[in-house]
Amino acid sequence: MKKPRLALFVGVICISIFPILVKLSLTSGLISAFYRMLFSFLLLLPYVLFKKQFALPSVKIGLLAALCGVIFGSDVAVWNIAIQESTATQASLLTNLSPVWVGFISLFFLKDKPKTNFWIGTTVAVFGMVLLVGFSMFKNLDFDLAFNFAVLSGMLYAVYMLLSKHILNYINVTTFMLISLGASSVYLGVLNFALNEAFFGFSTDAWLVLLAQAVICQLLAWLLISYATQHMRATRVSVSLLGQGVLASVLAWLLLDETITIQMCIGGFILLWGIRITFYNNQILAKNWLKKRKSKALFITRE
Repeated sequence: MKKPRLALFVGVICISIFPILVKLSLTSGLISAFYRMLFSFLLLLPYVLFKKQFALPSVKIGLLAALCGVIFGSDVAVWNIAIQESTATQASLLTNLSPVWVGFISLFFLKDKPKTNFWIGTTVAVFGMVLLVGFSMFKNLDFDLAFNFAVLSGMLYAVYMLLSKHILNYINVTTFMLISLGASSVYLGVLNFALNEAFFGFSTDAWLVLLAQAVICQLLAWLLISYATQHMRATRVSVSLLGQGVLASVLAWLLLDETITIQMCIGGFILLWGIRITFYNNQILAKNWLKKRKSKALFITRE
């Protein structure tokens, strides 16, 4: 069980830099999402073919994987716009409420219901996220396009996590990634073309940022996260991804000279603690409770 957790940890690190790259606004949010998917697909394709990692799925699973690509492409596109139109912090806060949506969808529509520790951990983690960005942030929340897109991004993200979890029971990670990335590329390409977005004419820095998004934030990150999703609960993975808020704040401090306050440090600690709570299972909690009860009983007997 250690390998999936390690993969998830490294994956979270890889996606933490994404809000900073998008906030540079070297390209539009939509075209940034398109090239993130396209470059990832083009880089993954030769590896999958050379290593013979592609296993042809059934029509149903193949279509679901393609649908996953469309959903995830939409998620990245609307999140990019939310970041560029507001702040990376506000967009990240609203998008990272996706564990709540994952929990509610699982509660009402799936057999695998969230455990008690998930709800406790999620509550603690969300509180930590709010403390991390500051309570005053809510005073400035405007229900504009950016706000709505950030909320929509969280919902799309939740659907993607649950659907991909189901699909990965039937196909391997590389096959899933290749199909979903291909579908995302086509979908976002058509969308950008329909909206008359410019596909070329960017600066060298812009192309480097687009390539970094594809290699680090998409290809490497989601190969690792998809592997973790395949071996762990989707609810647990979704809550763990909240950790990117802490890492993004540290990177913003290092790269953009943003200030890190004591409140942010406390919020980050609480957020990570909430994530840790979701990793406890009921059996471990029960054993610990029984140990405490036995120790207490032994102490009373000796008295």
